[in-house]
Amino acid sequence: MRFKDVFSIIGPAMVGPSSSHTAGAARIGRAARQVLGELPGEAEVTFFGSFAATYQGHGTDRAIAGGLLDFATDDHRLPDSIELAAKAGMSISFGQGTGLFPHPNTVRLRLTGRESGTEMTLTGTSIGGGNIEIVDIDGFSVKLTGMYPTVLIQHMDYLGVLASVTDVMREGQFNIGHMSLDRKNRSGAALTVLELDEPATAELLEKLRALPAVKSVKVVDLNGNTQEQTQKGKDITT
Repeated sequence: MRFKDVFSIIGPAMVGPSSSHTAGAARIGRAARQVLGELPGEAEVTFFGSFAATYQGHGTDRAIAGGLLDFATDDHRLPDSIELAAKAGMSISFGQGTGLFPHPNTVRLRLTGRESGTEMTLTGTSIGGGNIEIVDIDGFSVKLTGMYPTVLIQHMDYLGVLASVTDVMREGQFNIGHMSLDRKNRSGAALTVLELDEPATAELLEKLRALPAVKSVKVVDLNGNTQEQTQKGKDITT
């Protein structure tokens, strides 16, 4: 990945100590929380490479926990996130993995929604300066950087589905900055990830969900306000 400015190297506003081991990890955890769409009741966190060797000393475990609580990188509650997660009813286990992994700073999350019982897996890498790449969601190979508002569309791999999706984007005048797609098999389940130049509107999401082959539409926005964040006065850990 090429860094576009000096702030991409320095990293975002954050609770330290490390932009890659702390801020990046928090962003991975937060992306996973937003993909799941709710507070996890259970989270199994497996660190690989450099993450596995140093996660306690660099606070990577607390950063992941904070992200799962939907905390931003500069949230003052990050150092207490593991305790806050337990208070909110989230059970988290941390472990070290071995074998092949896509980057020295890699973490795999296996989550179960507290309310719905929905299960999902997500693998992310922290590539420096607080920047991340989500590379796998539920076995789908993806590329999600979290730098832009992102829409995830789970659908069937039928002829014309992508054309229908891009038609909806064009009609709504939304520009796609990057697209990635993976499928389980021909005519089977597929996942399309769209990074947009501006946040998706409720109207756009409604039109995407109405497409016949679409199973679900989710949003990841690490820079803007999520629906949970806009509930003024409500502690998101509850």
